[in-house]
Amino acid sequence: MFGDQSEPVTLTRDCKAVIIPAGEEAQLHAGQLVFITQSLGGSFTVYVDGWLYRIAGVDADALGKKPVEPPKLPANAGDSDVEALVWEQMKTCYDPEIPVNIVDLGLVYTCEVRRRDDGSRNVAVEMTLTAPGCGMGEILVEDVREKIALIPTINDVAVELVFDPPWNQSMMSEAAQLEAGLM
Repeated sequence: MFGDQSEPVTLTRDCKAVIIPAGEEAQLHAGQLVFITQSLGGSFTVYVDGWLYRIAGVDADALGKKPVEPPKLPANAGDSDVEALVWEQMKTCYDPEIPVNIVDLGLVYTCEVRRRDDGSRNVAVEMTLTAPGCGMGEILVEDVREKIALIPTINDVAVELVFDPPWNQSMMSEAAQLEAGLM
C-alpha cells in the first residue's frame, strides 16, 4: 500500500497508540506486524490492518528504534537561545497525516517566552489546526507541551488551541508548500 515509503516492523512489546485521525487511544500488542509510514520528530505513524496509528517517541523502543535525546542548552544560554530552542522543539511536532512540521504548516500563531524572577521561564503558545474538527488536536497540543517542557529552565508551558484566524494553505512556508505538492 505504501510502496518504498513504509518499513515493516514487529512490535517488541505492547505499547499505547492513538488512532488517526480520530484521536482515540488504542493498544498495540507485542508480536504485531506494523508498517511505519512516517517517522518524524520522534513520533511514528504506523499502518496496521487498514488503520493509521500514532506511536509516541517514548515508545520508540517497541518499534526497535532509539528514543530522541532531550534538548540541551549551553551553560551560558540567554533568553534568545531558549526561544530559538523552543521554536526548534515545535519543529519536531508533526501532523501525523502530513509530513510537514507544525511551524512550517503555519499552525503556530504566537509563542512567548517569559523569564521568571527565579531564572526559570514560562512559555505560552497559541496554535491552530488545519481543520477545526480534527480529532488529533489535543494530541498535537500535548506533543507541543511535552517537547517544550523538556527544555532546561522551562517551568511552565501553556498551549492554547485557537481558530481565529482560520488556518489556510497560504500560512504554510514555501518549503511546506513544496513538500505538500502545492507549488
